[in-house]
Amino acid sequence: MPLIEETGQRLAAIPNLTTSPGEPLSRHTRFGIGGPADLYAETGSEEAFIAALAAARDGGIETVVIGGGTNLIVSDEGFRGMVLRYRGAQLEAHSPCIRVEAGAELQDLVDFSIDRGLKGLETLAGIPGSVGGAIYGNAGAYGHAIAERVVEVRFFDGEAVRAFANQDCRFQYRESIFKDHKEWIIFSTGLRLEPADAGVLRETASDIVKVRNEKFPPTMKCAGSIFKNLMLNELPPAAASEVPPYMVREGKVPAAWFLEQVGAKGTRRGQIQVATYHANLVYNDGAGTATDLCALIGELKTRVRERFGLVLEEEVQFVGIAAH
Repeated sequence: MPLIEETGQRLAAIPNLTTSPGEPLSRHTRFGIGGPADLYAETGSEEAFIAALAAARDGGIETVVIGGGTNLIVSDEGFRGMVLRYRGAQLEAHSPCIRVEAGAELQDLVDFSIDRGLKGLETLAGIPGSVGGAIYGNAGAYGHAIAERVVEVRFFDGEAVRAFANQDCRFQYRESIFKDHKEWIIFSTGLRLEPADAGVLRETASDIVKVRNEKFPPTMKCAGSIFKNLMLNELPPAAASEVPPYMVREGKVPAAWFLEQVGAKGTRRGQIQVATYHANLVYNDGAGTATDLCALIGELKTRVRERFGLVLEEEVQFVGIAAH
């Protein structure tokens, strides 16, 4: 019996686990791009999730874990192995703290905190994706990041469920220790917030969502910004000297500024397009492919490298594709 079929039968016997062989991964990415996975499975149960990982490991099946698919580029050929998603989404408030499972939508967490008059997450309003993804990439906006509020992160390290305090997570700008250990799977996090007026928090969040939706419409097939912003003090001196002072915010230079200088706006490959109004926004304008998307990303990186002598780093993650 082929390994995939045998592993699929083992997965089907796990309680509280939903499996789907040959699932198109385009259904699970905001780009709307990606071929089928040999096996796709999801669950809101930690026990079922761990059992699914064990079944794949025992069967010698390669496994990738995904969240909301917001920052995911999946190969047009799909993924030869199992794609697994944790959907636990419970939220609990113990003012001024909140505990939330990693499968919850980040926006649901923001709304949950605001409804309870708890301040600290409102600037994350409108950012798509899951809480687990937000911890993994230390999501942030408007000078704040989720790491500022993290007290503890519970995760599975492949052998046991462990807990890290904030300092153990090694949070940096759009980084965490979990990016260095992709085999560690985040299950939940505890956050400490501050009491505040819910009406004021809601107004702040609503204003942010309005601006974000104008820049990144919810129906647009994109990952938001493709490239990370850059730290001014880490740039080559020649490149740093060209950056206008007004472009520097909290020590960072928007990647969009460098992209704009090399004529990125409006660049197109197939049905993959760089927005005409934002040089760091790449989107699927119809039936775009991962091949064209990766080629366009590579072209933009080449332009910036040749002009400024620096290498842009993607915010997106790749499945079934070698990182560029």
